[in-house]
Amino acid sequence: MDTIEIIGIFAGFFTTIAVIPQIYKAIKTRKVNDISPVFFIIMILGVGLWTVYGIMKVNWPIIITNGISFILNAIMLGIYNNGK
Repeated sequence: MDTIEIIGIFAGFFTTIAVIPQIYKAIKTRKVNDISPVFFIIMILGVGLWTVYGIMKVNWPIIITNGISFILNAIMLGIYNNGK
């Protein structure tokens, strides 16, 4: 594994986990008033396309990190929709 691949894996990891504190806070406080659903829709579209790109390139770090990010952002959007 070279330096470029390590940087890519860490970038994907941190991008993927970035939404977890927001999910936790929304579940804990049951408040979603300050959340922009448009942001999460755009993120879902973006990471969904990255996942497709990763599949087309057969690049597992891209597939895995963006696939998980897609799921996490969809969960957050679901929490928003259930909270409204």
